[in-house]
Amino acid sequence: MPWQEKINDTRKGLRNLNGAIPDTARAFGALGAAVKQGGTLDYKTKEFIALGISIADRCEPCIMLHTEALIKAGASRDEVSDVLSMAVQMGGGPSMMYASKALDCFDELSA
Repeated sequence: MPWQEKINDTRKGLRNLNGAIPDTARAFGALGAAVKQGGTLDYKTKEFIALGISIADRCEPCIMLHTEALIKAGASRDEVSDVLSMAVQMGGGPSMMYASKALDCFDELSA
């Protein structure tokens, strides 16, 4: 399945969940907004961190959404590749497998 289709399916599932637990969804959304605004690190750097954690935690939907955010933030393939290297160093073989998914996702979405 193409990455964009997977992202669309993920968003559909999240909308469904948000409808079932609106208070929790609003609180989680507020947390996301709070951590991405202000602070010392810029938005793109924070998304690089989120991508690395997504790989280490083996969360494919997280990888897709943070990769998409990085493309929108202007991240280059080389920058993303550096993040993937660090994630592999920290997470070993399983992170290598998810890093390859992240690079495939980046390549498809940025084409």
